[in-house]
Amino acid sequence: MTQHPNHPVGGEMISMVDGELQVPSNPIIPFVEGDGTGPDIWAAAQKVLDAAVEKAYQGSRRIAWMPVLVGEKAFRAGQGWLPEESIDAFRNYLVGIKGPLTTPVGGGIRSLNVALRQQLDLFACVRPVRHFEGVPSPVKRPDLVDMVIFRENTEDIYAGIEWKAGTPEADKLRTFLTEEMGVTKIRFPESSSLGVKPVSEEGTKRLVRAAVDYALAQSRKSVTLVHKGNIMKFTEGGFRDWGYQVAQEPRYRQQVVTQRESWILQNKEEDSSLSAEANARLVEPWFDQLDAGTQASLVAEVEATLALWDSHGQGKWRQMVLIKDAIADIALQQVLTRPEDFDVIATLNLNGDYLSDALAAQVGGIGIAPGANINYTTGHAIFEATHGTAPKYAGQDKVNPSSVILSGVMMLDHLGWTEAATCLIEALNITIAQRRVTYDFARQMRADGGGEVTELRCSEFGDALVAAMQA
Repeated sequence: MTQHPNHPVGGEMISMVDGELQVPSNPIIPFVEGDGTGPDIWAAAQKVLDAAVEKAYQGSRRIAWMPVLVGEKAFRAGQGWLPEESIDAFRNYLVGIKGPLTTPVGGGIRSLNVALRQQLDLFACVRPVRHFEGVPSPVKRPDLVDMVIFRENTEDIYAGIEWKAGTPEADKLRTFLTEEMGVTKIRFPESSSLGVKPVSEEGTKRLVRAAVDYALAQSRKSVTLVHKGNIMKFTEGGFRDWGYQVAQEPRYRQQVVTQRESWILQNKEEDSSLSAEANARLVEPWFDQLDAGTQASLVAEVEATLALWDSHGQGKWRQMVLIKDAIADIALQQVLTRPEDFDVIATLNLNGDYLSDALAAQVGGIGIAPGANINYTTGHAIFEATHGTAPKYAGQDKVNPSSVILSGVMMLDHLGWTEAATCLIEALNITIAQRRVTYDFARQMRADGGGEVTELRCSEFGDALVAAMQA
């Protein structure tokens, strides 16, 4: 393994041993400032993260930061947009953090963020969404929003398999679909661009396992599989079915219950004399209109669930993590109208893209939304600001650094440094409650009324967080 040229003296590399991260007291963390406003927000974030570690551990731990080049800086240095040396840094040092990156215009790399995720197989995009008291919100009860989205990162539309209309490749695929596969549902085949949407059992199950593991470790109540399986029955529907299969794996069987199992168990608890067939009728109202084979399958499902009675019956299932599912369109409505019903969400890439940004809007916007891209098997993880580069504000020391700061909180938790993470969250709570915020929140707070607001520059907001921790 080759050391990066910027390998800091005195720092040690994080390693992965027997599936567990081994974090030294002075771990080397590669970082990318980012493009546009990236240098501004990174300077504030690094200062705050260092202060949180110092406050929590009184000098016994520290982060050895290692700069790496990606994006515009790398391009201007003649190394291309995504130097192999930088990819190797994230690959070899396991855990890193970065600011926002410019997507190159024209050919070549479609997105630097996507390229990094694919190169390192960072299959889980993890986006926690919660409200900080005092942050302006367009909804009445933002305090009810407390969710963590696990978005599949390597399949679905992010696989990027598509062909432009009118090209030989698109014509070849169209011919194959219409003439060999008998597809008749392409409305305008001659002028259609075509894409392929891969969703695999392996990709689905590793994501859902990560979501269930998180829910169990964090004492969360439920995992909701969000999909469009009512229309796309073998891709989105496969995601749902494979997700439920994960819930029934031996490793989870004593700790989780599926939604249908909860119905069956509750039916039996309410009427102990209920036969398996009668229970199936309660679970499936259309039971008597179904064919004999489907009826038999439903009865077998009831019998298999009741075989769990010793571990799940008599209300025990109510203390377990509930695995349920929701169609994507109704989920987007219900996270607005009934956010308390959602806890951990596992979903495919496109659904997760919509959900994570829609939820961020409910708690103050993408400027305060953190994110991480993680491979839980290899230990690789890149934590990142989830917003864009906002080049018109570059160098103005103006924008809100909270997205990359909260991504740093996620990183501290990932390293097992929960005391530092908690310290920083408390500082954010204090500072925002004092209505000492950057211009984006200040503008909304003034519009909402409610008292005096102190508008801070990006660096000043970082200083305020440090002062809150030290106090």
